Amino acid sequence: MDAVMRALADPHRRTVLDILRDHEATAGELADALPIARPGVSRHLRVLRESGLVEVRQEAQRRIYYLRPEPLIEVNDWLETYRTLWQHRIDALHTEIKRGKRTRR
Repeated sequence: MDAVMRALADPHRRTVLDILRDHEATAGELADALPIARPGVSRHLRVLRESGLVEVRQEAQRRIYYLRPEPLIEVNDWLETYRTLWQHRIDALHTEIKRGKRTRR
């Protein structure tokens, strides 16, 4: 999961994932969507492949990139415990705010 988190830390890689969430794309299409040079896009794609977030398949001369959701599911599962913790704390805060409003009346 560390490799996935490192991959997600970069805004350009998150943009690539946003694009691939909606549809598969070639490296050229992804490069056109990013404000960086093609070699930089290639490096980002390599990081995404190595982290398991993206896979590539060959179609004739084209390399088609697509999203693999499994690593994101793993991150989501890990974050769920924190979401639960914070939701309990937010619920408690709402309760205290309501109590405070009742005592001021």
